[in-house]
Amino acid sequence: MASLKDQLGGLVYSTEHGDTCPDCRRPLAECDCAERAERERLAELDGTVRIRRETSGRKGKGVTTLEGIPLPAAELKTLAKALKKRCGTGGAVKDGIVEIQGDHRELLKGELEARGFRVKLAGG
Repeated sequence: MASLKDQLGGLVYSTEHGDTCPDCRRPLAECDCAERAERERLAELDGTVRIRRETSGRKGKGVTTLEGIPLPAAELKTLAKALKKRCGTGGAVKDGIVEIQGDHRELLKGELEARGFRVKLAGG
């Protein structure tokens, strides 16, 4: 990551190119930082989806988290929508981790295995 001086002193807007990316300093039309970050995230995954129940930081409310799903962001969002519908609850996708409200580990394990993913129940 660039130093604070570089972040504050860099070009923000150019009349020739318009807005520029703060990371690579190229015009936004030519920037591929988001795509590169997505490819790096997918490369780090081992292919096993880990299902975990968490309550920390949620005022005692339990959520089921799905981590390590090897899909691009758009497909991950579509899968999360289908899983939330299957469980009949709400949820969210944050930083490549799918959160489903409530404890639905067994139901999600069966659903993901039916879709061809390798699933592991993690924690407790």
